[in-house]
Amino acid sequence: MLDRHMRPIIDPPLARLGGILAAAGVSANAVTLAGLAAGLLAAWCVTQGLMLEALALILASRLADGLDGAVARARGPSDFGGYLDISADFLFYGAVPLAFVALDPAANGLAGAVLLVSFYFNGASFLGFAILAERKAMRSEVHGVKSLYFTEGLLEGTETIVFFLLLCLMPGWFAPLAWGFAALCFATAGARLLLAHRVFRD
Repeated sequence: MLDRHMRPIIDPPLARLGGILAAAGVSANAVTLAGLAAGLLAAWCVTQGLMLEALALILASRLADGLDGAVARARGPSDFGGYLDISADFLFYGAVPLAFVALDPAANGLAGAVLLVSFYFNGASFLGFAILAERKAMRSEVHGVKSLYFTEGLLEGTETIVFFLLLCLMPGWFAPLAWGFAALCFATAGARLLLAHRVFRD
């Protein structure tokens, strides 16, 4: 929901920095993997109760997630690069809630499990829509130039990052925050299914 409003703000500086990295010979895939490493290290920090460190690493990870696309556009995008990017994103998005479950299984276990199920459902609805959109040669640049067709939703990348940062700032509130975010994820996926039913009806 917020991604389209963030793009005009973050895209110009990302494009400039991405151009600098591309000129220096840095590949988009290397930036993607660096971002994933930062994200997984953030998850480990959560398991150790190092919340401020986790917060900083999450921000670094998401900066890299924006930069890899800018580098790819400067050097020339590849299908594998887009595939690697979305795979890394999904691994990161699953690792952070899992880390909070590991931090306090008794308090966070059920809420964390439901949150991960909602991520799984939401991700499946997103990727399924992208596959069908590709078959019909649908294009959209609302979220910038992407390898996949990005459908808008109630929850997108910006909201998820804010959610993760809130979890780091208020780890004792993980369970209620997770229940609420999971409900919104289910609503987002449900709305996307309704959209797909309307758009892809034969």
